[in-house]
Amino acid sequence: MKTVTSSEQPELQQQARAVLRDGWPAFVLRDPLSNSHRDRVTAYFPEYDVTLVEDGEVMADGRAVALRWDGGTATLPEGYDGALVDAVTEHENSVRPDTLCIMAVTVRSDRTGGGLAGKVITALRERAVAAGLHRVIVPVRPPLKAQYPLMPMADFARWKRADGLHLDHWIRTHERLGATVLAPAPRSMVVPGTVANWEKWTGMAFPQSGQYVVPGALDLVTIDCERDHGLYAETNLWMRHL
Repeated sequence: MKTVTSSEQPELQQQARAVLRDGWPAFVLRDPLSNSHRDRVTAYFPEYDVTLVEDGEVMADGRAVALRWDGGTATLPEGYDGALVDAVTEHENSVRPDTLCIMAVTVRSDRTGGGLAGKVITALRERAVAAGLHRVIVPVRPPLKAQYPLMPMADFARWKRADGLHLDHWIRTHERLGATVLAPAPRSMVVPGTVANWEKWTGMAFPQSGQYVVPGALDLVTIDCERDHGLYAETNLWMRHL
């Protein structure tokens, strides 16, 4: 297994993006802020696109940005979208970063459960330290939360197993690497679309206005048929590694 970045082997990015598409619900990939900032993130932070490669094949991928944060819970970025905007804006204004924000870690579907996600996180943490960044934070998207879309994230964040670790396996992965929970990140990712968009992304029908439980969604999706509009505002969970 070899660890490379997009700055070292940019030709792997198309394959890495295919891994990313397979690892997330379709509607998550329609986040307009993420899509509008993608090219600049790739250009500004190539050293924080970590890819695990085996025999020329991408096994796992991790992406992060560098930004400035004073360490206070009240001053955390406004979730996933906010961190992207902050990182890009600060870079363009020559603000010196002091914090790495891990945006996504994706493992190829046939290689999950083998510790690759932890290797990606560790590689990103090491790069943060090498770059002189003092903190590492993550807007964690716990997949188990999708089974409890009515439960506030603040309550879900406290759900523990008998061994003291969290019920959600992705939060546990971070905990085992030493990360601690900071706070929920409301409206971390906001995805708008037409009713037809949402029906395509989810494979569901939305015959009337209301709030819907959608497979893979951590929160409810609000559908307004009269205005032909659907909106998903996802809450993530801020965790800190360093």
